[in-house]
Amino acid sequence: MTFGNGLPGYEVGEKTAPGLLVIQNDLIKEVAIMLSKAGFRCLIPDLYKGKIGLDAEEAAHLLNELDFQNAVEELKQAVQYLKSTGSAKVGAVGFCMGGALSFCAAQHCGVTAAAPFYGTPNATICEVEKITVPVEAHFGALDTITGFSDAATAKALEEKMKQAGAPATFYYYERSGHSFFNAVTSKATEYFAKYGYPVPAPEEVSLARQRLVDFFSKYLS
Repeated sequence: MTFGNGLPGYEVGEKTAPGLLVIQNDLIKEVAIMLSKAGFRCLIPDLYKGKIGLDAEEAAHLLNELDFQNAVEELKQAVQYLKSTGSAKVGAVGFCMGGALSFCAAQHCGVTAAAPFYGTPNATICEVEKITVPVEAHFGALDTITGFSDAATAKALEEKMKQAGAPATFYYYERSGHSFFNAVTSKATEYFAKYGYPVPAPEEVSLARQRLVDFFSKYLS
């Protein structure tokens, strides 16, 4: 499907359900389908036009090379599309690069709430202390991607938001690492073996999933 100015994307869910931007990684379609079954209308905007960052180095490269102004405009068009075609409220959830971009959507794109997973934005593209909508952020304590999604980087971001009075809650999963939410997909075993990330604790994945659904049910209903 296309939205806005002919932009590519994938949509699933009832038209009148609360809208969610699901910001991409390599297994994101399964996550979007899962969230649609929880009562949300999901749109994956293809910000990278078919390119996916499968590892930390590639993800960082793609994020750094992303045309930020254009990405913000495309996310705005995605929000406008969902609102104009049946969804009264729209949130954003993202993973890795998409986690960083979810913070950006919270500041710049008119979403009602955002849930970033294991990704933090550069201050040049998102001033997190200026975010005024509810944020629920999820990070794995075993994440080793220093400066992007490790716990120390996340906690520094959390403190910055806390000092500014931004409405943010951060969760840290003690037995989970980078990309832990991919455990909800059918390719979880293959994924963690291929990229060497720690296999997350099942109860932590279940907890993150429930927190995510509860968060958006609260703020988008």
